[in-house]
Amino acid sequence: MKTTNTIIIIDLEATCWNGSVPQGQISEIIEIGICLLDTQTGTISKNHGILVKPEKSEVSPFCTELTTITQEMLDEEGISFEAACEMLRIQYNSTEYTWASYGQYDLNMMKKQCLDIGVDYPLSQNHINVKVLFSKVKGLRRRVGMKGALGILEIPLEGTHHRGVDDARNIAKILDWCLKK
Repeated sequence: MKTTNTIIIIDLEATCWNGSVPQGQISEIIEIGICLLDTQTGTISKNHGILVKPEKSEVSPFCTELTTITQEMLDEEGISFEAACEMLRIQYNSTEYTWASYGQYDLNMMKKQCLDIGVDYPLSQNHINVKVLFSKVKGLRRRVGMKGALGILEIPLEGTHHRGVDDARNIAKILDWCLKK
């Protein structure tokens, strides 16, 4: 593990439905939002959204309404989950740095999809759950969502909520606040 001032922030978006999952489909990652946080300066860099083409599901109208991601976008611009994991390893040295997400969902989903498909897990074992950290640092009895945390900190939500590329950057701002307390 590198000793560094860099933490990788990840926010995943996945196929979802309003109600039950259609027969034969499963929830799959469709976007890996990522950025780097320099913990000394608070600088956020390399903010990117990697669109991932689902193999066992399709983007529902509900999912598009929530994320703005369409099946057409993924068909045209999406890459395989395996290629996305390789991109994390090569472009972000993702196995070398601590990474963070807001809540446990992203960690669980990444591990599950890697296991299901047989892809090597592309992240380090060092993970920061920013939702838990924020609640502890702020002294909250109940945990709040990312949007709620931004509101408490009076930091405007930047971009589109439920787009991984934008949420990763917003999570980085919350983590930066936590680390400076």
